[in-house]
Amino acid sequence: MIKAYKLYTGEDGHSHVISGYVEQLHLSEAIGIRFQETEAHSHYDWHTAPDLQYVITLTGTLEFTCKNECFTIHPGDVLIALDTTGSGHKWQLIDNAPWKRAYVLFENPAKINFIPGE
Repeated sequence: MIKAYKLYTGEDGHSHVISGYVEQLHLSEAIGIRFQETEAHSHYDWHTAPDLQYVITLTGTLEFTCKNECFTIHPGDVLIALDTTGSGHKWQLIDNAPWKRAYVLFENPAKINFIPGE
């Protein structure tokens, strides 16, 4: 199963994370895709997701931080970024690889392909 992390804004106004998986046979209707690369050892301070999006990590290992939670994204993992409001999150690359990723954008609201669980 493909590991996924659902990042969302809670009732307290802060970003939170639930780990789980993406359902492999579900077809999601996207409105666009874009690719980005960030050099190794980079970081990005507090921000919210600009859009409802999946962020698929191709290379790089990152530590994401929310107000009271931290989690690590590895190549092949999917971040489901729903925290478009609130206090947001930050990230930093923790290995020697650049962060190569694909952003898959969705209409808001959209059916999210996510199965909670460890």
